[in-house]
Amino acid sequence: MIDSQKLEKSDSDKKTYRQILRSTSIMGGSSVISILLRIIRTKVLAVLLGPSGVGLISIYESITSLASSIAGMGVGTSGIRQIAEAFGTGNQEKISRTIICLRRIALFSGVAGLCLLFLLRGAISQITFGNSSHAHDIALLSVTILFAAVSGGQVALVQGMRRIKYLAMLSILGALLGTLLSIPIIYIFGEKGIVLFLIAVSSTSILTSWWYSRKIKTIRVTLSWRDVFIEAKPLLRLGLVFMSTALMSAGAMYVLRVFVIRSLGLDAAGIYQAAITLSAIYVGFILEAMGKDFYPRLTAVAQYNDKCTSLINHQMEIGLLIAIPGIVATMTFAPIVIDIFYSAKFLLAVDVLRWQILGILLRIIIWPMGFIFIAKGNGKLFFWTELFANCMHLGLLWLGIKYFGLPGTGMAFFVMYLLYGFLIYSLVRTYYNFTLSPKNIRIIAITALATGIVFLTPYFVSKKIYFVINAGITITVAWYSIKTLIEIAGVELVPGFLLKIKSRFCM
Repeated sequence: MIDSQKLEKSDSDKKTYRQILRSTSIMGGSSVISILLRIIRTKVLAVLLGPSGVGLISIYESITSLASSIAGMGVGTSGIRQIAEAFGTGNQEKISRTIICLRRIALFSGVAGLCLLFLLRGAISQITFGNSSHAHDIALLSVTILFAAVSGGQVALVQGMRRIKYLAMLSILGALLGTLLSIPIIYIFGEKGIVLFLIAVSSTSILTSWWYSRKIKTIRVTLSWRDVFIEAKPLLRLGLVFMSTALMSAGAMYVLRVFVIRSLGLDAAGIYQAAITLSAIYVGFILEAMGKDFYPRLTAVAQYNDKCTSLINHQMEIGLLIAIPGIVATMTFAPIVIDIFYSAKFLLAVDVLRWQILGILLRIIIWPMGFIFIAKGNGKLFFWTELFANCMHLGLLWLGIKYFGLPGTGMAFFVMYLLYGFLIYSLVRTYYNFTLSPKNIRIIAITALATGIVFLTPYFVSKKIYFVINAGITITVAWYSIKTLIEIAGVELVPGFLLKIKSRFCM
């Protein structure tokens, strides 16, 4: 009987691993294409605009992100949870009512956000740049708030219904259209075309999300606006918590960029943006899979702490095994990566990038645990942990720039995630009896050792020697990751070329 139970548990674990790998591979495949397209876009923008132009794009994106967080009222995130719950019941009428409610609230919030940013254009320009010369551009960007809100509602529908393939196609088409539109606009208009480029990219998101959301069939339900606001109460109640946290994050990123611009200049803001982008470009599909597939699945079992613990450990394990080779490789070849993705003008981002990568590694570990607050609907705990993280990041960034200059921005990111990780783990352990599995403890230890060596070698040995050492470590951790993934998930989900690598090097 005991052996039978163990076998059943083993089969269940393998099924979970396969589900995580399947969703990650789908999102990963789309991300590879999206990344390649964004590489082209980023390279062209970096060459045509330079650090100052990239810095201007980043600050405009921070402004619109901040406004979208306020206007969106957290409906996108809470909508995913509401739709996932409704989908779990199988009640088609409930699903349809939730969808209609979500769409109308998204439209209403988008219009409100557009008006808000337009009215505050002068004040925002003054706060950000110290003058009102950018007020006209900010006014034009207000239309992106409407596009973002409507698109967010449509994506929430696709995600809540767990249409992973649709989400993958959304990512690919968004990157493709964004690249096709951005290059001609920037080439023709230069820095003056930045606002038009951002509006064009935003418009593609609403078109692609509409196309795929309409493919999801629901039954016809009639709702008045009065019914919508009644239905929206639980959506908005939790959404306001998510809005507050999203607002904090967007506000923190806005303040961070303003602080970098005011302290170090617009060129430094562009270099800082390059480091942020490159640090997450490889692991982006893992984090995206967590949000797109893991979050709805965790919500479905949120009432069972033991199932949550198992699912979080499985997600963390797969995430680390996939992420570590790319993280170590990016850290090893940071100067080459920056030159390829941007240009030699951005090489000052190397030190920032190496510190950022350490923080990204911690994010891979922390995020699966942090999703439990949202899945369980514990808005207060989610809010306070995010408040802690954002306040800590701002304080550490100020200290980092004051004492270390531009590299201090990367140091601040790493230290923030280190402290944030200890907080999240202590909370999920206390409230939900979560514990790290022995497998994850072993993988985290191996990961910490490998990244620690790769990070420190440039400070103690010559460039040629550290390249050799770190390249060897990169190959070793890649071998370990492939070998472990095949062991835990089975060979059927592993691409053929990886099996050939394993058969050649793993006797």
